[in-house]
Amino acid sequence: MTTEERSHRVRPPEDPEAPEPARTDEPAGRRRDLTAAAAGVLLVAAAIGIGWVIQQGDGSLQVQWPPLLASWDPHLGPGTPAAVAVAVAVVAYGPRLAARLPWRRLLLTCGAGSVAWILSLALIEGWYRGIARRLTTKHEYLRVIDRFDDIGAALRGFTDHIVIGPPGNWPAHVAGHPPGATLTFVGLDRAGLGGGAWAGMWCIVLGGSAAVAVLVALRALTDEHLARRAAPFLVLAPFAVWTGTSADGYFAAVAAWSVALLALAATRTARHPGAAALGSGLLFGLTCYLSYGLTLIAVLLGAVLLLTRTARPLAPLAPLALGALVAPVAFTLAGFDWWEAYHLLVERYYQGAGGTRPYSYWVWANLACTTLAAGLATVAGLRRAAVSAPAAVRGVRPGTTTAAQRLALLTLAALLALAVADLSGMSKAETERIWQPFVVWLMPAAALLPGPGRRGWLAAQAVVALLVNHLLWTGW
Repeated sequence: MTTEERSHRVRPPEDPEAPEPARTDEPAGRRRDLTAAAAGVLLVAAAIGIGWVIQQGDGSLQVQWPPLLASWDPHLGPGTPAAVAVAVAVVAYGPRLAARLPWRRLLLTCGAGSVAWILSLALIEGWYRGIARRLTTKHEYLRVIDRFDDIGAALRGFTDHIVIGPPGNWPAHVAGHPPGATLTFVGLDRAGLGGGAWAGMWCIVLGGSAAVAVLVALRALTDEHLARRAAPFLVLAPFAVWTGTSADGYFAAVAAWSVALLALAATRTARHPGAAALGSGLLFGLTCYLSYGLTLIAVLLGAVLLLTRTARPLAPLAPLALGALVAPVAFTLAGFDWWEAYHLLVERYYQGAGGTRPYSYWVWANLACTTLAAGLATVAGLRRAAVSAPAAVRGVRPGTTTAAQRLALLTLAALLALAVADLSGMSKAETERIWQPFVVWLMPAAALLPGPGRRGWLAAQAVVALLVNHLLWTGW
C-alpha cells in the first residue's frame, strides 16, 4: 500500500457542520450546481410533456404517466407518517451523525435507515398492496414457483418458454432474466419463507444493504470523510420508491457487494484480500445470472482496479476470475445456456412493448427517469464530478489522484455503464426500477457538494421520493 493510500484511510473524519475553507469560486460553483439541478427539472418536464403528447397520440410509449411506468393516483397511506419522519430525521440529524458515529455504528445506522426509508415508502400503499402483493402479480417470479418442483428439468427447458408463442411461456420478468432470479424465490419457498410478504421483505432488507456496500467501497477507494458525507444521501435515495418492492433492489445489493469486496481486496484493507476478491467474483457471477444487463457491472469492477493501481495491480484478478466462473459453470452444467437465452430474450422483448416503444423518445427520456430516481442533489454532484474528470484521468497513471477525484471517476464509471445500457435499446422505459444497480453508484456524487446547503439538497432528495410515492401508483 502506498503512503498516499494509507493516509487517506486513516485521516480522522471531519465534521460536515464545521465551516469549510473559503474558495473564491464557490459562489459560482453553487450557482452552477443549481443550474444543473434546474436542467434536470427541465429534462423531466420535457419528458412528461412530450411523452404525454406521444402517448395520447398513438399509445406507443406503453406507459400511462410518461416517462414513468405509473398512473396518476394521489393518496396517503399507513406509511406516510413514517416516511415523513424518516426524511425529517435524516435531513435534520443525518450529516452530524454521519460525521461523529464510529465507523461500524455508522454502517449499521446507514443500513437500518435505508431499510426504514424503503419500507416506509412501500407502506404508503399499505402492507398488502405495497409489499405482500407486489411480487405475486401476473408478470412476477412467484407465479411460477410450482413449475420448479424439478429444478434440473426447469433449467434444462428454461429457454423453451422465453418467447411468446409456445405453450407455457414464462411471465415477463421470468422470461426477461436468467433463472438465478427465479431460483432465489424458489429457494425462499423451499426454506419455508414462501409468499409475497417474505419475498418483498427479502428485497427490501437486501436492497437497504446496498447503501452499506457503497459506503464500504467509498472508504476503501476514496477516504472516510467523503464516505461519511455520502451516507445521508445514500439513505434518502429517491430510487427507494422502486426498491420496495421489486427484485431489482435485491439485484442492486448483490452487485454493490461485489464491487465493495473487490475494493477491499484491491486496496488490501480486507483482512484476507484473496478471500474478498473470490467473494467479489462469486457475487459478480451470480449478478450475471440475476439480470442479463448487469454484466455491465464489469465496468465498475474495472474502475475499481484502475483506481487501485499499486505495486501488485493484478493480485486480485486470479481469485476474482475464479469466483466469477462458479455461477456460469454451475448453470451451464445444469443445462441452462446463457447466450441462447439472451438471444431469445431479445426476440421476446421486441414481441412485447419493446417492439412498440420508440427509441427516439426513450433514449433521452430514460435519463429523465434516472433524474427522478437519483434526485437533483445527485445531478448537481455529477456536474462537479464531470468538471474534475479531466484532471482525475491525468492523475490515474502516476497515482496522484485526490480522494474527490477518485470518487468522481467511480461515479462517472457508473454513468458510463448506464449510458451503454441506454444506447443498447434494450432499456426502453421502466429504467427508474431496472437501473437501480447503477444509480446507487451515482448517489455518492452528492458528497462533492459543499457543506453549506447540504440539508437543502437532502430535503430535495426526500421531496422527490415523497411526491412520486404519494401522487403516483408506480406498479412496482
